Amino acid sequence: MTKTFTMELAGRTLKIDTGRVAAQANGAVLIQYGETTVLSTATASEKPREGIDFFPLSVEFEEKLYAVGKIPGGFNKREGKASENSVLTARVIDRPMRPLFPKDYRNDVTLNNMVMSVDPECRPELVAMIGAAMATCISDIPFDGPCAMTQVGMIDGEFIINPSQEQWDKGDLKLTVASTSEKVIMIEAGANEIPEDKMIEAIYKAHDVNQTIIEFINKMVAEIGKPKHEYTSCAIPEEMFAAMREIVTPAEMEDAVFTDEKQVREENIRQITEKFEEAFADNEEWLAVLGEAVYQYQKKTVRKMILKDHKRPDGRAIDEIRPLSAEVDLIPRVHGSAMFTRGQTQICDIVTLAPLSEVQRVDGLDEFVTEKRYMHHYNFPSYSVGETKPSRGPGRREIGHGALAERALLPVLPSTEEFPYAIRAVSETFESNGSTSMASTCASCMSLMAAGVPIKKMVAGISCGLVTGDTDDDYLVLTDIQGLEDFFGDMDFKVTGTKDGITAIQMDIKIHGLTRPIVEEAIRRTREARFFIMDTCMSKAIAEPRKEVGEYAPKIIQIQIDPAKIGDVVGQRGKTINEIIERTGVKIDITDEGNVSVCGTDKAKMEEAVKMIEIITTDFEEGQVFTGKVISIKEFGAFIEFAPGKEGMVHISKIAKERIEHVEDVLTLGDVVKVVCLGKDKMGRISFSIKDCQ
Repeated sequence: MTKTFTMELAGRTLKIDTGRVAAQANGAVLIQYGETTVLSTATASEKPREGIDFFPLSVEFEEKLYAVGKIPGGFNKREGKASENSVLTARVIDRPMRPLFPKDYRNDVTLNNMVMSVDPECRPELVAMIGAAMATCISDIPFDGPCAMTQVGMIDGEFIINPSQEQWDKGDLKLTVASTSEKVIMIEAGANEIPEDKMIEAIYKAHDVNQTIIEFINKMVAEIGKPKHEYTSCAIPEEMFAAMREIVTPAEMEDAVFTDEKQVREENIRQITEKFEEAFADNEEWLAVLGEAVYQYQKKTVRKMILKDHKRPDGRAIDEIRPLSAEVDLIPRVHGSAMFTRGQTQICDIVTLAPLSEVQRVDGLDEFVTEKRYMHHYNFPSYSVGETKPSRGPGRREIGHGALAERALLPVLPSTEEFPYAIRAVSETFESNGSTSMASTCASCMSLMAAGVPIKKMVAGISCGLVTGDTDDDYLVLTDIQGLEDFFGDMDFKVTGTKDGITAIQMDIKIHGLTRPIVEEAIRRTREARFFIMDTCMSKAIAEPRKEVGEYAPKIIQIQIDPAKIGDVVGQRGKTINEIIERTGVKIDITDEGNVSVCGTDKAKMEEAVKMIEIITTDFEEGQVFTGKVISIKEFGAFIEFAPGKEGMVHISKIAKERIEHVEDVLTLGDVVKVVCLGKDKMGRISFSIKDCQ
């Protein structure tokens, strides 16, 4: 049965059609906000997938270029693999919704969001986030919703709920908040040094808006929601846990996990697992779920140690940061490098500088092709966690971590006028034991400074964790979580920023939400930790950006020319500019406004190219002196090329002070001579004199 629901949301109409399309999905909504239209579907398999010990949830965000009236590029003329924006959007949908599915649910679930039209006033990412939650809530898939998402921008200090694309791009805040009816469940933010108090205010303004959406979804569910289907539980039998506690006591498990050496802990757990395998050799049912059972035994042990005994696995205090170290210039010849180590997490970041012509062009659901001048890429090889597997390129996690570190540093980068370079930072994970994305932020900040990028302020990042008990007041926030505390804890709350404010947030949780006191304490803790990292570690390795780019980095000279003279510099079919490049070995970029960038590593050659361009674009006046080359000899005189594509004539009478019979008596092809401009002759050609320079 077709049913339409509408509500007013931030000054625009949100319209939901159900039962009209995609009837074979477990749940489907055709959602329209303004004129942005997304089809969101939720589909589950009938039975759990055999042999897996996790919930197989897939979230897709499909950008269809017909949505903005574009035909895809390339030979195939069809959409290819998911763009970086698609991956990041899918992650933002996945992170708040995943914890709301039953923990023992193993059926495959796919949440698909297909963008079918885009209104620049209503961002399709937001529409897909809301649509995915609605489709799941009205389906028969077990889900402890509803949940909702709201975005907040800020211009001139004023918050904007669900901003347009232009407001989102130009504002000082890009905040996405997901909530249940009681608590915040996900935060994602990029910010231009927003103070902590202002950020908390924005988060809870979004949380309040989410409540109106949740109320709307509840009405939909009451009218058209399907009964939730039954499923095969994959919970570990309690009698198995009882048997495990007899073989390895809780005290023995504590001893096994209580170490700051990841490899030692893993070896301890391997030996314990072998004991269980021997004990349960005749019980195939228990052996099939032994891995998950050992994981949960560890989890209960670690959580009890932290929450009840205030005892962390590596012996640190609750607010203590692992040992820190930092250094720069460890990689020779690259444009900038730095390494940041925090405990057993180690990142090496390398910065590369290039002319602005090498910015990344991004073709997406946008009216125009956009450009990324700063690119941050993150790599996570298997050796960083002591594993062996082939590299297959960056996955969704790697793309997400790179984007987070990129967001963290964007607010402090210099403008293109101050620093006319494209910038790429690559974070290589050498060792991983928790919060590599925050280590990437610290390493990248130092690497940028080492490369001579005049960033405005130092940026650091840190992550806080959480262990909760049976009530909202029973919890413990942990500063600088390591891998074990992340795996077994309830939260990964990453915050980056300067000493003046926050530049990025990414919060993931495994529970059904955070109370406001937890959010406020986590933000306060991360602020204190950022200051500590900057003061005691990063600033000792490098305190400020270097005054110049390194020896092997390209140098750039910028000049301004009359836009009307651009054609003279380029020449017919690019002949003139290509000749300048060939002669000097530089790279030249010219904007439509006449801004010319000359890039190279040889300063003398760069200055030579600049001089050529200046000569070409100068209005010639009598008395100007040039140096040129004889390129042609005639009976009446010689032609002198004084810049690529620019030449003038010296009449035979102006070659020497004494009278000469033939031009060849004084000049030969290829001679380099100094000439003075006499103005233009009757034919409009530039006339030179050699003798008046002698």
